[in-house]
Amino acid sequence: MKDRNFLDTVMEFEQQLESLQQQYSELKQFVAHMVEEHQTLQTENLHLRRRLEELLSQNGNDSVEDSDGKPVRALDIGEGYDNLARLYQEGFHVCHVHFGTMRKGEDCLFCLSFLNKQNS
Repeated sequence: MKDRNFLDTVMEFEQQLESLQQQYSELKQFVAHMVEEHQTLQTENLHLRRRLEELLSQNGNDSVEDSDGKPVRALDIGEGYDNLARLYQEGFHVCHVHFGTMRKGEDCLFCLSFLNKQNS
């Protein structure tokens, strides 16, 4: 009798673990999507700032300020960053953990974090 209760308890615990694993997987996918969207928005913002600086410099105004009145510095990410971002979009890891291996269709938080640091 005690063995049966123990077995039921273990099976119930296993179901709870599976449920938690599913919730964790969904949360991980959501975070990866948010990090990727954040990266995309930061890159777009950078390109827009560069374009604004170009337009203002063509009009004779050399200084660009953000909403707080601080001067905006033109960031030069460079060709290397663009190549890494392109490799990531083609499905390869660019993080130090799995560099150069295929991503198998899933986002990698290490890669997204690395690309985000390069853009900051």
